[in-house]
Amino acid sequence: MTGSGPRDWMWSEALQMLAQADRMHRQMFRPQASPQGAAWEPPVDMLETDGEVLILAALPGVDPQQVQAAIEDGVLVIAGVRVVPDEWHTATIHRLELPQGRFERRIALPAGRYESVRRTAVNGCLVISLAKTPRRGRP
Repeated sequence: MTGSGPRDWMWSEALQMLAQADRMHRQMFRPQASPQGAAWEPPVDMLETDGEVLILAALPGVDPQQVQAAIEDGVLVIAGVRVVPDEWHTATIHRLELPQGRFERRIALPAGRYESVRRTAVNGCLVISLAKTPRRGRP
């Protein structure tokens, strides 16, 4: 057994618990309820390069073409629905951890202008690419 094995495992578990607590806190104490009544928020990662901002939202089983993505006042709004497949209605479900129903996530974007929004699905994640508008040099 290596010295860092149990420590790495405990640290990983602690980070997962903190992330889950943060998601629950945002869902229960969001400052403004969504008019559409979203039931949950998908976890997201946001990365920025010189030419774009990438947002990855964990949405396994959701068709990216059925997800709305729009920028409102510098905030990216991702919304849609995860639907329980018909064949599950007659199945005995032993565990159901992935949330179902309406979701919405609002992510404040880095300052700047964006000229296009592209959506793709990669390994169960919705990937939204926002191309940055090049800054013009000042005279």
